[in-house]
Amino acid sequence: MIAVAIMICRRRTRQARHRLIPPGALGLPFVSETIEFVSQAYSDHPEDFMNKRRQKYRKIFKSHLFGSPTIISTDAEINRSILQSDSKIFVPSYPKSLTKLMGKSSILLINGNLQRRIHGLVGSFFKSAQLKAQVAKDMEIYIQESMKTWGENQQQPILIQDEVKNIALQVLVKALISLEPGEELEFLKKQFQEFISGLTSDPP
Repeated sequence: MIAVAIMICRRRTRQARHRLIPPGALGLPFVSETIEFVSQAYSDHPEDFMNKRRQKYRKIFKSHLFGSPTIISTDAEINRSILQSDSKIFVPSYPKSLTKLMGKSSILLINGNLQRRIHGLVGSFFKSAQLKAQVAKDMEIYIQESMKTWGENQQQPILIQDEVKNIALQVLVKALISLEPGEELEFLKKQFQEFISGLTSDPP
């Protein structure tokens, strides 16, 4: 289930906003519902945050996340329309923590014609037949190497999601900067994990 969050526009009159905004809760002052949202994301059941509110308020509800009042949609048809609007009706925006880390020129934050041009350039790079063949070969090698370690400690469970993320990072780093597994990759992985934690942090 994909949920789309829409930041509430503050330029409408208070009465008009009251009629348009769906039911929901904004949480505690300052803390809002961000802590619960982030803690659920790192739990065994990250969907519980959405499911609990969907049962209480239906498919569309309001919340307050990462410093902004937010409308959340869990309706597939509405989300499809939003994601396919090509930024003509809905313009993507992100939490302050992400914009500070990524910068205003990030591919995630630009819109319109510039976004389409850059996406086209990136897409053409990844559509290269030579790159596809190399990625497929590297992926097979890394999967085999990962599977060899599974039998070393049979008492420990195998976390498939973590294994897949690790393999995906290895393949991506190899394709982009030709970095093989080793100390440098492990250092880069730790930095990447810190970066991801920063993306989901509550802005100061």
